[in-house]
Amino acid sequence: MPRRVVGRERTAVTDVGTRYKTIAQNRRARFNYDIGEQFEAGIVLSGTEIKSVREGRVNIAEAYARVRAGELWLMNAHIAEFKGASHYSEHDTLRPRKLLIHKKELRRLELELGRERSTLVPLRLYLKDHHAKVEIAVAKGRRQYDRRNAIKERETKRDMQRATRLRDR
Repeated sequence: MPRRVVGRERTAVTDVGTRYKTIAQNRRARFNYDIGEQFEAGIVLSGTEIKSVREGRVNIAEAYARVRAGELWLMNAHIAEFKGASHYSEHDTLRPRKLLIHKKELRRLELELGRERSTLVPLRLYLKDHHAKVEIAVAKGRRQYDRRNAIKERETKRDMQRATRLRDR
C-alpha cells in the first residue's frame, strides 16, 4: 500500500484509489491485548461529530465495543464538541455510538466473544472515502508477565537489529 503525504496529514492510497486517513489510533491495545480477528465497521455519527472527527479531535484509548440487542455499539469513545456548532446542535462527547457491520460478521463476533477473557477493542478510527470507519478486533487481555515478556522480546529484537546494522558498516 503506497503512502503519500498530502499537506500535513498522512493519507494512504490503495491500488483501487480508495483513500484512507487515520484519525486516531489505540496504541496501548496492542500492548495490553493479544489481538485476534479484525473487522471494519462503519460508525453512525451526527453532523457535528463528523466535523470533529475530520478535525482529528477523537480519543479511542479508553473505548471498547459491546454487542447489545443484536447490534454493535462503540462505548466510551471521546469525540470532542465541534467549535463552530451552535448550542442547539452540540452532542454528548462520550455517548454510545452504533457500529455498522454485516450480520454474518456480527454472529461470528458473538461466537468469538463467548470465549474466555475476550473483548472487542477499537484499534483505529479512520476516514475511508468520506466515511468514518472503526477497525475493531477481538482481543484477549494479557497478564502482567505476558506484557513483560513482550517488552523483553521487543528489546532483544531491537538490539539484534542494531548489532547487525553496526556490523554491516
